[in-house]
Amino acid sequence: MGSAIEILRNVTTGTITTMLLKKGIRRSWMAGAMPFGFSGKRVVGSAFTLRFVPVREDLATPESWSKPISTRGAIEAMPENCVVVADAMGVTGAGIFGDILCMRMVKRGVTALITDGVMRDKHGVLATGLPVWCAGVAAPASVNQLTFVGWNEPIGCGGCAIFPDDIVVADDDGAVVIPKDLADFVANEGAEHELLESWLVQEVEKGAKLPGLYPPNEENKKRYEDWKKTR
Repeated sequence: MGSAIEILRNVTTGTITTMLLKKGIRRSWMAGAMPFGFSGKRVVGSAFTLRFVPVREDLATPESWSKPISTRGAIEAMPENCVVVADAMGVTGAGIFGDILCMRMVKRGVTALITDGVMRDKHGVLATGLPVWCAGVAAPASVNQLTFVGWNEPIGCGGCAIFPDDIVVADDDGAVVIPKDLADFVANEGAEHELLESWLVQEVEKGAKLPGLYPPNEENKKRYEDWKKTR
């Protein structure tokens, strides 16, 4: 798995969705989770999941933040190098995390935070340096519209099923989930696909026409294989 993660650092989320499509998986891109205040980064890691449900006014209170089942408790259970994926049901009227909790994630060695919900304390969150993919920002705290109920269990995020230890990759095009049993296939096939596309770009830059090139016909497949030998 470690080698797959290293390879995936150089594979785009767009390529990953194509590789997963070959395996019949169409729901891999998490709708709503987009880069928060930065560009040009790609992160890869094993998923650590968080789950929110609709607000229950007797449970979702400021006092709940001190209970064992709380976002604070979940953060202390996060392993180093994980990618946190939070199911906020696409709610955009309450921020699930702010600067203090994000800074604690940084200190815990968390790689990134992905959610179909939103953040609060934008300036402070960006200052922590934690890479975040989300659906925007809102001033109210999570308990205004959400109830936190647990961590490290199967969730849904942005229309995708996420299981603990699935592999998550996120870049400028958003965040995708790779079933952990498919990680090696996606990494190896994805790396080859990236190499092919680098050759295709060179050919297009030289003025080549697309029919027969993209996707490549037999003649161009041979030219590509010959090009690989000269690298």
